[in-house]
Amino acid sequence: MKVVLIGVAGGSGSGKTWLAHELERRLWPHAAILSLDDFYADVSYLSMAERSALNFDAPGAIDWSLLQRSLEGIVRGEAVWLPKYDFATHTRQSRRRRWRPRPVVLLEGLWPWRRPQLRRMYTLKVFRTGTEEIRLARRLARDVAQRERSEASVQQQWRRQVQPMYARYVRPQLRSADITVPAEAPEWRLARLTRKIATVAGLALDKSDAASFTPPSQRG
Repeated sequence: MKVVLIGVAGGSGSGKTWLAHELERRLWPHAAILSLDDFYADVSYLSMAERSALNFDAPGAIDWSLLQRSLEGIVRGEAVWLPKYDFATHTRQSRRRRWRPRPVVLLEGLWPWRRPQLRRMYTLKVFRTGTEEIRLARRLARDVAQRERSEASVQQQWRRQVQPMYARYVRPQLRSADITVPAEAPEWRLARLTRKIATVAGLALDKSDAASFTPPSQRG
């Protein structure tokens, strides 16, 4: 199987995860998603207070060796075992998931191609842009609703960690991106990006599949 790796990067709240899921839907059943978040290093040896104080918006929080080994196996078409991260406890879950090989692999996250040795593996690098106001509003809505955070703590983390790390580590990837997608992406742009990925992967898409099927990553 020919496997192409597509990176989807962007700041927190930029909509990169939504974009990856939308591309997966449109490319189904030829595509599947990997989340860089699942490759956060396991810090279960620390106390909960120590874990909460860590800067998870810096690239050093990622287990890059595990990510590279996993990607190398996936690009070879292997069914590798992948980690699953628990944001409530800041630890890696004992349960792993088995990767089912797909021709198109969508890796979404803050820094998917920051490291040069990984950058060479991507067929396309897509960067999702968005204003700070939009990104902060989305981050607030997500963390308060899904991660049981207070609005004040989210705002404080944004000022101290999220936005400074975005400027230092995330935004520089824009220079090496092949394609940019704005926060408000019109249908024609999404359709064109889907066709571009299908072309580089050598796929013939059946529109009825994408219209009628919900990929596993989007099921409730």
